[in-house]
Amino acid sequence: MKDFKSLRIIFMGTPEFAVASLDALVKGGCNIVGVITAPDKPGGRGMLLQQSDVKKYAVENKLNILQPEKLKDPAFLETLKSLNADLQIVVAFRMLPEVVWNMPPMGTVNLHGSLLPQYRGAAPINWAVINGEKETGVTTFKLKHEIDTGDILMQESFPIDKDESTGEVHDRMKIIGAQLLLKTIKGLSDGSLKELPQSNALQYAEKTLFHAPKIFTETCKIDFTKTTEEVYNLIRGLSPYPAAFTFLNDKKLKIYKASKVDKQPSISPEKFETDGKLFLQFACSDGYISVLDLQLEGKKRMDIQSFLRGYRFE
Repeated sequence: MKDFKSLRIIFMGTPEFAVASLDALVKGGCNIVGVITAPDKPGGRGMLLQQSDVKKYAVENKLNILQPEKLKDPAFLETLKSLNADLQIVVAFRMLPEVVWNMPPMGTVNLHGSLLPQYRGAAPINWAVINGEKETGVTTFKLKHEIDTGDILMQESFPIDKDESTGEVHDRMKIIGAQLLLKTIKGLSDGSLKELPQSNALQYAEKTLFHAPKIFTETCKIDFTKTTEEVYNLIRGLSPYPAAFTFLNDKKLKIYKASKVDKQPSISPEKFETDGKLFLQFACSDGYISVLDLQLEGKKRMDIQSFLRGYRFE
């Protein structure tokens, strides 16, 4: 057993979601001996090199930063080994080869945005919302060969509101997950945590196992032959990114926010009705989806009334 503040920890992560966890560990007194994040990439106007959110935080807090192109690169592996870490933490990073995740004596802990074994995969928040789940959570677990299958260390659940978007769930989850990660490190350091195989967790769940594959363009196209509930959940499950879409006069129309209209449609699914001033609604199998926040191809994102003031329907 060690005092958790004496553990030598390497943190791996890239996007904003991971920053909340790194910040919680730094402010909690953890000894972060290295931060591994994605290499800088050209982007934005002028295609200037862009730093990841995790790198920006690490620079501000004067942490040791590594940005390997390849995780099996011998020079990187030698540097990683020289940091002599007790434990590695992974939050929203890429897949690790065994030579990396198996290096520290206490292993590598991953924070995942679901109640494993539910929603294993790249997009757990999106799929939980798309599927209309009323609850989700975060899990800390030990990495092993198959993705998202390692033994569970800790979990915390929280409700999903019926009108919440993926973005809103994400913003709550990153804070809840960060605190769970800090508790996990303390539990590992004092020996109080027992690892639970996911096969055992399944016995308690007694539920159909849902997966969370990467979101592709075809996932985002709205099928208006489905119910208003299904379409509504898809829209909020893909908001703010990458956004559900349909077409309006052959131009892609991204829908970020909508409401359900409980009225039997008088037109066929995917057809729309509008008064040209206040509303634009698409027919589904059992009602309408009324668009509230949208972006037409080639235009900026705006609310429905601003859009209707400037749009001329063919």
